[in-house]
Parts: sequence; C-alpha cells; structure tokens
Amino acid sequence: MAELQLLHGSQKIIEKPSFSFGNDHNDYGRGFYCTGSADLAGEWACRKGTDGFVNRYTLDDEGLITLDLTDGKHNVLNWIAILLKNRVFSLNSQIALEAKDYLLSNFSIDTSKFDLVSGYRADGSYFRFAESFLENSLSLDGLTKALYLGKLGIQTVLVSEKAFGRVKFVSSSPEQREHYYPRFLQRDFSARQAYSQEIAKVKTAKDDIFVIDILRKEIGNDDSRIQRIVSE
Repeated sequence: MAELQLLHGSQKIIEKPSFSFGNDHNDYGRGFYCTGSADLAGEWACRKGTDGFVNRYTLDDEGLITLDLTDGKHNVLNWIAILLKNRVFSLNSQIALEAKDYLLSNFSIDTSKFDLVSGYRADGSYFRFAESFLENSLSLDGLTKALYLGKLGIQTVLVSEKAFGRVKFVSSSPEQREHYYPRFLQRDFSARQAYSQEIAKVKTAKDDIFVIDILRKEIGNDDSRIQRIVSE
C-alpha cells in the first residue's frame, strides 16, 4: 500500500471531490486533476487571474489500477491519441484529419479500464505543439523534446468512482494571484522561448519521423522507429 500526496489548485475549497462534476473534454477525460507540485497547484489555483486555493489530499492507491504514460512503456503518440479522444483540436489540413483517425485507431488507450492516469499536461504551448505535429510541421523527435521544455510537470488524475472513494481531504490554503498568476504565464512563455531556441533551430535529420511518415509507412505502436525516438 502507498499513500499518495496530491494537490489540486482551484478557485474554491473542495473537501469532497465528485466524479459527476468532471469535464469530459479535459486531457484525460472526466476526472479530478492533481499534481505533486505545490508551485504547479498554486498556478492552477490562480490561472484565471484571481485568487484561489490549493487543496491537499491523501489517496490510498492499494488495489487501484494506474496508467502511467511516462513509465517508458508508452510513447508520446499514446498521449496524443488520448488527447484527440477528449480535447477539441483545430485541425485544418487533410493530413491532420487523417492523422487523427490513424492515431485513434492505432495508438489510443482505453482509460476507462484504469482508476488513475499519470501523464503530461497539455496546457498552453504543449497543446499547440501537439497540433503542430498533427499538421506535419513538427517531427516526432521535436515533439518529444518539446514536452520537456518549460518544466511541463506531471499530473495525476482520478478517473474512476473507486479512486474518488479513496481520496481524503487534508487541508486547503489560500493563494494570491499576485504571486502565482505571473508564474503561470511565465511557464508558458518559457516553453515557447525554449522551443524557439532549442527545437525550431535544429535542422531536420533524414531519419526524423513526421506524421506523414507514420501514415505512409503505417507505423504501429510497437515499431522500433518509434521506440528509438522515445528512448533517446
């Protein structure tokens, strides 16, 4: 048994998280989105430019089934496929539309089989990086590297009634927008700046994989070319 320490930033105190109030169009669908970082939780609490609260919880995860998208067994295409299922993308090209269908068919994971999901956030720049990949303007290698820019952070999401039944409220603390809202904006700016400096200036290599290559070569989830990139 392990007791997880979780934090959730919000505009209000939430003593009893409820599965029924979740948003189906968040990164991993309906759920309760938490982090282990106090700084990140503070930014979430004040991300609308108002004061907020950081709520603290414990979670007994014994017997809970976790999907960890950062465990090395999954890749960034699994992450994008889950986003495509839940989030609303602005896809304007035929390539992007075909890529959406292909990734959903070949890389999607049914999160309804799990109690917890741990993985990347798709806030701000990171969501646009994913859109750039689908539009064939960013390689898989570039996208994978971009996810580590600007200290993205990992979120843990409760996605089942069973998980909600295990979470226990510990405390809450008020957080000031003057402190956290600028940091929220800076995190996104830092990601864009790092992308411009470290990714966009890199010349495309012959063995880079773009989404058009995945479609044409019918690259699958276990393909060695995918594993090479995500393990570098």
